[in-house]
Amino acid sequence: MKAEARGKNPSPTMSSMQNPSLFSNSRSSISGAVLTGCLSSLDGACIEKLLLHCGSALESNDVTLAQQVMWVLNNVASAVGDPNQRLASYFLRALVSRASRLCPATMSFKAAGIPHRRLMSVTELAGYVDLIPWHRFGFCASNNAILDAVRGFPKIHILDLSITHCMQWPTLIDALGKEPESPPVELRISVLSWRPPTPPLLNIPIEEVGQRLVNFARYRDVPFDFNVIEVGGPLDEEETIFSSSFYDFLLSQLNATMVKVNAEEALVVNIQNWLRYIPDEETSSSESSCDGIMSYRDSFLELVGRLSPCLMTVVDEDCDLGAQSGLTSRIVACFNYMWIPFDALETFLPKDSPQRIEYESDIGHKIENIVGYEGPQRIERLESGGKLCRRMAAMGFISVPFAEETVKEVKVLLDEHASGWGMKKDEDGMLVLTWKGHNAVYAGAWVPHDLTSHQNNLLV
Repeated sequence: MKAEARGKNPSPTMSSMQNPSLFSNSRSSISGAVLTGCLSSLDGACIEKLLLHCGSALESNDVTLAQQVMWVLNNVASAVGDPNQRLASYFLRALVSRASRLCPATMSFKAAGIPHRRLMSVTELAGYVDLIPWHRFGFCASNNAILDAVRGFPKIHILDLSITHCMQWPTLIDALGKEPESPPVELRISVLSWRPPTPPLLNIPIEEVGQRLVNFARYRDVPFDFNVIEVGGPLDEEETIFSSSFYDFLLSQLNATMVKVNAEEALVVNIQNWLRYIPDEETSSSESSCDGIMSYRDSFLELVGRLSPCLMTVVDEDCDLGAQSGLTSRIVACFNYMWIPFDALETFLPKDSPQRIEYESDIGHKIENIVGYEGPQRIERLESGGKLCRRMAAMGFISVPFAEETVKEVKVLLDEHASGWGMKKDEDGMLVLTWKGHNAVYAGAWVPHDLTSHQNNLLV
């Protein structure tokens, strides 16, 4: 389902191009029927066809045809239009960026740039996360699953792998503070010093975030410890995410010694919008498995299993943009998926809202990476919930169903947002956030198949 475009005369998004003549002779090469039809209807299906047409031209290195389609897109897309037009403007920028790298001599221009990512304060980040239930859905489902899994344990250790700077944990700490146990449950949270270079970005270091959590836990009378696992290595920040050597190093750090696994603690591994950044190509080292070469993602899951967690939670966006997907298939999947937050924001924020513009520009950065890059530089590699479930089963994990109380909690959360948001349970036992019936975000919980055998690997 796509939102219907309403604007008749969208303003151009490419006014800052350095080569206006790029589009001067495109009318004669694009059929009049296609041009007239698209400019008159301006619906999502038409925009999708144009994007697909342009992507197909770029895949075949036909820069001339790509330029012609861009001319039409330039007259359809609008950074201040309806959700489809706004989304199209970000796709157009990504396609122009890709074409410029493909044939720089011919494509001597630049599209209007996506606004620079800024660093947020903690207060601003809280508002960002609360804007739509994109993140809170996963927080709520995971926290409730964690509380169920660790009930009765005096000590809890959470290895947190996420992109939202520990925004998930105040709610969990508050819930633990309300538990009737005496003495209170002890909580330890460990995070990596490295995170994927993706929004939202925070203006304070992770150590300061940890100190704020310590202060909040003290206020709630919850014994709490915050630990940062240093992941430095020989690589600087700029090249880190593009290097297989870094992922070899990262995987080498995920062992019981580095994570400081303690047999007296209930270990939980919490993964929120993070797994997609572990490449799905084969590792350059064969040490991760005795059964042959594995992908980095599978190797990561195998290493998590060796830690013998009592629960592993995974939350991510429900879309297929994997390593093997071609440009045209990514454009179709991405356009139909990224439409969801654009349409949701349209329901309650004006077009010139700074919050909306910032949220959409962050999505625009993701679109540019998905559409504009290939190889190691394309770090946004989403995997659908169904595929992840099959991967988890193949890696020896068993799905843990969410309790009915968790379902109720999530429904209460969604009632605070627009009526288009919903939730369903899929056949694999995961909870799925939906917008107008379309899958948006999934949340799942698993345990290793044989915790006893994994105990033998704790000190490997």
